[in-house]
Amino acid sequence: MKSLITGAAGFIGSTLTEKLLKKGHEVIGVDCFMDYYDRSLKENNMSSFIGHENFTLIEENINDLDLKELLKDVDYIFHQAAQAGVRSSWGEDFEIYTHNNIMGTQRLLEAAKESNIKKFVYASSSSVYGDTDKLPMKETNRLQPVSPYGVSKLAGENLCYLYYKNFNVPTVSLRYFTVFGERQRPDMAFHIFIKAILEGEQLTIFGDGKQSRNFTHVDDIVKANILAAESDVAGEIFNIGGDGKRVVLNEAIDLMENIIAKKAKREYQKVVKGDVKHTSADTSKAKEMLGYEPEVEFEEGLKREVEFLKELYL
Repeated sequence: MKSLITGAAGFIGSTLTEKLLKKGHEVIGVDCFMDYYDRSLKENNMSSFIGHENFTLIEENINDLDLKELLKDVDYIFHQAAQAGVRSSWGEDFEIYTHNNIMGTQRLLEAAKESNIKKFVYASSSSVYGDTDKLPMKETNRLQPVSPYGVSKLAGENLCYLYYKNFNVPTVSLRYFTVFGERQRPDMAFHIFIKAILEGEQLTIFGDGKQSRNFTHVDDIVKANILAAESDVAGEIFNIGGDGKRVVLNEAIDLMENIIAKKAKREYQKVVKGDVKHTSADTSKAKEMLGYEPEVEFEEGLKREVEFLKELYL
């Protein structure tokens, strides 16, 4: 099997690449190493497989590639690449989000319609739901994102569906719920908080810390991607969440303190526009149609991330 993974040097993309190589896939990884965060962290993500005989890295933006040529003998596309970040998606920077998240997805789908791929798996986000009191969130909920980032991810979902409907591109969209774990991006909350506690620095919490999330370990996200690719399902959208428990942010920080055996220096600031109060995933559709069951419990996943960041920074 031959797979194309966009964003292959990133948090989820590198973990997925490693897993597929272990399964015997040939993997083409595309990553443009945008300056959103330090390149060395992405290089560290790939250290275990960069020299693998079945791995090829293409350092380009997908908007600049001859995608039809690239997809000639590809079986699976895992489209993980995106300009990330809810808080940085406002204002003039939204142009970057439209270029990378919307145009990049459209160009990849346009090339895929003339290929013989078995599945196009698109990485979407729970941010498409916006700030809702209808919990747990179901795929049938009204979609009303409250950030430009969420708008760009929803646009990608809609593009996937229309290329499925009109050109039979076998797409599946996965709505990720707050992914955490080893290799997590340095702009993400758990990475920031754990690093701050380890180094004795102050950590900033936006809001009162009573917001809650359905956290999903990266290994479960990777598992869902592979299940979606190998399934007979097409034209569908699935929530991919963690072990079903909503965790309050303050309680998550308490747990970090216990694991690290060190108190956090907490500072609370006002809520940032675009952040939502609660998320909770109804994953019954993914369970029924894909056989998805999360395996990594929250505390275990947090311990793994702490150990990873200890090694990285200490």
